[in-house]
Amino acid sequence: MLTSIDLRKKIVQITLEKKKLTNFTARVGLVLDISGSMQTLYKNGTVQEVVERILAVACRFDDNATLDVWIYDNEFSRLPSATEADFEHYVQKHIMNNKMIHKFGRNNEPPVMQDVIRKYTVEEDSSIPVFMVFINDGGVVKPIKKVITESAVQPIFWQFIGIGDSDFDVLKQLDTMEGRIVDNANFIHIEDIASISDETLYNLLLNEFPLWLKEAAAKRIIRI
Repeated sequence: MLTSIDLRKKIVQITLEKKKLTNFTARVGLVLDISGSMQTLYKNGTVQEVVERILAVACRFDDNATLDVWIYDNEFSRLPSATEADFEHYVQKHIMNNKMIHKFGRNNEPPVMQDVIRKYTVEEDSSIPVFMVFINDGGVVKPIKKVITESAVQPIFWQFIGIGDSDFDVLKQLDTMEGRIVDNANFIHIEDIASISDETLYNLLLNEFPLWLKEAAAKRIIRI
């Protein structure tokens, strides 16, 4: 019998075929907001579901089928990567039961973003593209614009997902930000991520990434 992750991988594959992204390798990462307003979503299983849904993308993109994971509030933690073998209780094991992790404070994005950049451009420097999914429920600090602008020369595409009913003013400005060699960030707003179908989520998630791939390859930022 097919498991939920198997079904999701099939849906990802169909989406990739539609967008002509098959036979393609990318490193996949996930940054999770763990500020105070996210408590309910951690406790009711929504965040665990998000990990599984993005892991399905990593299984199709990533050459070793792993999902790199970070969480942040006003501090951040780089967590063990998620894989098909160990994702089922990932949030409970690595986040909720981990007393070393700072949880449910205020949000501050630039430090965790700098750590993402450090991992993919210093520790594991490569021209293989990075698809970075960034979950946030509002209140993003304005200095993220500087980080995104400066990282436009790096092989990282930032896909922000705003969840809940905040206004997301800063994230809405990402597509029109000037001063970048390529448009390296996109924002989608999904008010209730638990109720959206996998087909719809993957279609939204992978909508602008192919455009960046072409632009970044043309500017020799990535190798595809």
